[in-house]
Amino acid sequence: MNGMARGAGALFLVSTAAYMIGSGLLNPVLERSEALGSIAGDRTSVIAGTLLELINAAAVLGIAMLLYPILKKHHEAFALGYFGSRLIESAILIVSLVVPVVLLAFGEQDAAAAAADRSVYQGIADFAVEAHNMLFQLAMIVLGLGSLLFCYILYRSRLVPRFLPAVGFIGYAGLLTSSCLALTGRDMGTALFIPGAIFEIALPLWLIFKGVNPRTATAG
Repeated sequence: MNGMARGAGALFLVSTAAYMIGSGLLNPVLERSEALGSIAGDRTSVIAGTLLELINAAAVLGIAMLLYPILKKHHEAFALGYFGSRLIESAILIVSLVVPVVLLAFGEQDAAAAAADRSVYQGIADFAVEAHNMLFQLAMIVLGLGSLLFCYILYRSRLVPRFLPAVGFIGYAGLLTSSCLALTGRDMGTALFIPGAIFEIALPLWLIFKGVNPRTATAG
């Protein structure tokens, strides 16, 4: 059990690092008002960012696969819900990565297009970027809902110290609130992400160095 828990902890850190670096490369390009016209010059950053976010999506699925056998001993329905939520999150994130690939292709055509055609390409690019943002927020809503189930299992089972899932409850509730508001056009800033960020660093470190409580892990 602790081998799977440590593997999941490592994947949490891989997921966090890959997402932070990948989005750090991608978002500045996608958020430009004229992203399409300049994206060709940032081709390396866009490709690297896309690959890193793909690694994040794969790590998300790996986390679910490693944790499910542990969690189902304590609440099979919620464990399945968590597994399903991370599968859906991973799928949405992968679909969202079509956008930078499309923008790269359109950017090359835009450079060679006539002025009248460029407005068409730019309109498509703006729509694609908006779709990318909406898909990300949907993925975060799914993550928030599934992770509340995850934290409930951790808290109830005492697989890890209870302060960790308590922080997770606050963090994922904040993430869920922020993402729902973002879909309505309201930006709450980054404050609501802080507890979740603490949890997604503290929990994997605990899993890697301490593992799960062996008594509760096998008791179910």
